[in-house]
Amino acid sequence: MKLNPQLLRAAFAGALAGLLFGFDTGVVSGTTAGLTLRFSLTPRQLGVTVSIALWGAVLSAISAGVIGQKLGSRATLRITAVLYIVSAIGSSLAVGWPMLLASRFIGGLCIGAASVVGPVYIAEISPASWRGRMVGMFQINIVVGILIAYLSNYAVQSMHLGADEWRVQYGAAIAPALLFFFLLFGIPQSPRWLATQNRPQEALAVLERIGAADPAAEMQEFAAAAQRAKSGDGERLFVRRYAFPIFLSVSIGALNQLTGINAIIYYLSGIFAGAAFGSMPGSVRGIVVGTVNMLSTFVAMSVIDKVGRKTLLLIGSVGTAAALAGVTLIFAKGHGRQFVLPLLLFYIFSFAISQGAVVWVYISEIFPSSVRSKGQSLGCSANWVSNALVAVLFPVIAAHSISLPFAFFTVVACAQFFIVLFVYPETKGISLEALERKLGLSSLPEPATENS
Repeated sequence: MKLNPQLLRAAFAGALAGLLFGFDTGVVSGTTAGLTLRFSLTPRQLGVTVSIALWGAVLSAISAGVIGQKLGSRATLRITAVLYIVSAIGSSLAVGWPMLLASRFIGGLCIGAASVVGPVYIAEISPASWRGRMVGMFQINIVVGILIAYLSNYAVQSMHLGADEWRVQYGAAIAPALLFFFLLFGIPQSPRWLATQNRPQEALAVLERIGAADPAAEMQEFAAAAQRAKSGDGERLFVRRYAFPIFLSVSIGALNQLTGINAIIYYLSGIFAGAAFGSMPGSVRGIVVGTVNMLSTFVAMSVIDKVGRKTLLLIGSVGTAAALAGVTLIFAKGHGRQFVLPLLLFYIFSFAISQGAVVWVYISEIFPSSVRSKGQSLGCSANWVSNALVAVLFPVIAAHSISLPFAFFTVVACAQFFIVLFVYPETKGISLEALERKLGLSSLPEPATENS
């Protein structure tokens, strides 16, 4: 199957949800100081302010799989775009802390749903040989969104707007949200989803539109997968035969956050303040971190379908563990704080080429079509719950000992290496239906070869 403009446009539109995700993640680091001053926030209240969007993401991630399965990915993504516009306007105009929390919560509903539906949509329209790179576009957009947020924060801070800086920083999200909304018109529904809805003619038309090499053969495979689902456990996710993919999705989703990536992104300014970096502006350090994150993700996306998901995870686990151990020792001993920035940049590089690039791809691959949205929802929920817990607890724990959370992240990174090494299967270069057979989710034997 060759890539054509229709396929690329559909994948890009679905992946643009990641840009909103990334922008929301990155913009927070530039607003924490202003929000603390404006609303007289304690460390605990600051943790609530940062994490409230994540709890919204947890709620929507739990429900987005069911909604996406019923409405389809395209319609669900349109709903998320509208919610994000509402959130950006409400956050920038908030007249009190409760209104800010409510607006941020709505934004969380958007990004949580997008993290479920976006990768599923891309995975279901992508050929096997390109699936890793195409679903990886979602992660690329996340890191691009983070960098854009850092650049936006820097630009706003250079305007010297004083106490209202945070309003403009949040309001800047309206522009990418509008772009996302309008791009979602003119892209097709997922052909695999259409097949599960007993709409074979529409599914076939979409396959022809996106340039499938053999639409009729793919439709037969879709039909066979749908029949296996009907004759087995239907659309129920929590059944014994899905135990292994459930474990994979929950573990990779949780480990992705429990190694500390978003604690570092959200509280970047405070971490560097603790490292005593003199006069270097926090916004400039954020741009450096965001740039390394983005470039490293591009590197990962160029090799993910060649090197494989599992190999990247193993390499990244070693790098993140080493970097986190170094930061832990520096903060514990109080010496060598000039090395915190290089170590964190190495951590960002190691994370971006492994977990950051792999997580959304992996979760979107390991469930059969009949429960893929629900499985993606489960894995994303584990990710968002872990994210929220880290976000709310990090400032409280760091206020007592900044080395302690980094020690915890180090232990998790070490554990991740062994879990991936002994448990995780490789998924590169295999069609979604063949992968279903490989993981033992189908009663049909796996053929000797599989054409993509």
